[in-house]
Amino acid sequence: MSTVQDRTDRLVVAEGRPGAWARTRRGRTALLYLLPSIILFSVFIFYPMFRTIYLSFFLTDQAGEAAVFVGLDNYKYLLESAAFLNSAKATILFVLYTVPAGIIISLFLALLANEKLKGVGFFRTIYSSTMGVSVAAASVVWLFMFHPSIGMFNRFLAIFDFPQIQWLLDPQWALISVAISTIWMNTGFSFLILLGGLQNIDEHLYESARIDGAGYFYRLRRITLPMLSPTLFFIITISLINAFQTFGQIDILTKGGPAQSTNLIVYSIYREAFVNYQFGTASAQAVFLFLCILVVTILQFRLGERRVHYQ
Repeated sequence: MSTVQDRTDRLVVAEGRPGAWARTRRGRTALLYLLPSIILFSVFIFYPMFRTIYLSFFLTDQAGEAAVFVGLDNYKYLLESAAFLNSAKATILFVLYTVPAGIIISLFLALLANEKLKGVGFFRTIYSSTMGVSVAAASVVWLFMFHPSIGMFNRFLAIFDFPQIQWLLDPQWALISVAISTIWMNTGFSFLILLGGLQNIDEHLYESARIDGAGYFYRLRRITLPMLSPTLFFIITISLINAFQTFGQIDILTKGGPAQSTNLIVYSIYREAFVNYQFGTASAQAVFLFLCILVVTILQFRLGERRVHYQ
């Protein structure tokens, strides 16, 4: 009896071996397909990230090589630096200026463009056209619009005899001016994503609500926003990350001035590394920015995702 059982066990094991070998072969094939992506991520993401963390514990020479190990001194220096704390404050204000206003404007335009009206396709094209303009080109246009003497905004103020504003030269207005241009640049992308989300909402829900006598704002509050919540969650997360990483318009419009009022953390990292050649403190700032974005993203997923309706 035991001999028969032993033979049966050996047959089961023998039949199982080809399956395990096939699974191993499929795994190797999958890794082979993933190898190009793994190499690209390793070279352009993982290595720079770990290199930045490594350099944040050192004083570096002008070539960016680690020279003297200082431990956490670079981080202590940042926390005691008035310039860095000012950059952190300016970054938080910039995020508060751009993200809520940009999402509200994009949602408003998407709701307008989602209406079934004649010629609405033209307006959809206009609203999303900012996606086709590069940050550099758009910043140059806004630079002329904010010009104190020939700019459109001050000419408009002059019509109503309002005092002229030094948009990019006054510390009280510079960050707001950059925020206005940033909102305009980001509206096209947010609008297009939100419009796609609106068009995916089942029309039968609106028809049932109309039959029950529900008004427009009731339908907006009870149907549109809940069904659009996954798209809104995505847009809010992406907008927060992009706002923390803003660089191009700062470099072209203000270069961090006046009086460091627009010196956001990303621009501060650039100046510290490639102007002052202090790669150690620049790396520490980069790690700090990474942690800020990580914390904000985690909080967004922890708190914001509870209000998301996926069905």
